[in-house]
Amino acid sequence: MTNIVENALELIGNTPLIVLHRIYPGPGNLFAKVEFMQPGGSVKDRAALKIIKLAYQAGALVKGQTVVEMTSGNMGAGLAVVCNVMDNPFIAVMSSGNSPQRAKMLYSLGAEVILVPQVDGSPGQVTGKDIAAAVAKAKELVQTRRAFYVDQFNHLGSILAHEEGTGPEIWKALGGKVDAFVAAVGSGGTFIGTSLFLKKQNSQIMCIAVEPEGADILAGNPLTKPKHIIQGIGYGIIPPHWDPKLVDMFIAVSDQEAEEYRKLLAVKEGLYVGFSAAANVCAAMKVLKKNVLNSQPNIVTVLCDTGLKY
Repeated sequence: MTNIVENALELIGNTPLIVLHRIYPGPGNLFAKVEFMQPGGSVKDRAALKIIKLAYQAGALVKGQTVVEMTSGNMGAGLAVVCNVMDNPFIAVMSSGNSPQRAKMLYSLGAEVILVPQVDGSPGQVTGKDIAAAVAKAKELVQTRRAFYVDQFNHLGSILAHEEGTGPEIWKALGGKVDAFVAAVGSGGTFIGTSLFLKKQNSQIMCIAVEPEGADILAGNPLTKPKHIIQGIGYGIIPPHWDPKLVDMFIAVSDQEAEEYRKLLAVKEGLYVGFSAAANVCAAMKVLKKNVLNSQPNIVTVLCDTGLKY
């Protein structure tokens, strides 16, 4: 009876690690956390569940109350899943520049979807100003609908979901034999939360932050390419809870590299993933080629979402 779950919420978390032997045959191992196996199809399911649970515990949200969030699509899908099970109507506010497949998934999950016209981006390329416009619309809806505003960028639940879940899962799966962790930075929850846990276990673990080339402002570089294809990261803004002390190295990934690794993961590993997942694997490969780890390293990254959302 161990394979029976009560509802979709029990499918969130405890994702497996896959060894990407065909892309990286060694020495050492390149592991990837298969986050797209969750019901909303992405790593954001974890933060969605954590934030909604915390809201209920604090009395900030009650059954039947509307939930609103600005999303590029992944957090929206996670929230739609969670809100459906918890009996809360959900409104997703998205920039119209995000892939239409993401909006279609949200519609299919029963969410109300509000598409906000782009300010200076283009289809498939969402900028920081586009995000700001969507945030403004979400905050307006919170007032008119008397809704609970998730606010993933500012909510500590986005970090706790990974400090209490993703990090411990990686540590347990590898018996503590982790040499490096690589993750793209959007809201920062995955990188910050997982890195916080791993560094508490072993301060020598290298934590590598991934950004789009030309939008790698966390590394201290100027914003020269606000439009890029790696949706969900690299908005040209510093996440509110960003802690530079957690970062041992920054890696920038170009659009071309993200496209190349997305194709490699599909044809070599049989894994159809999104651009941020491909950027993570590309960045991990760049770290391995730098020879900054030991002779038999275990390096871990995240397959953020499914390619079906693009």
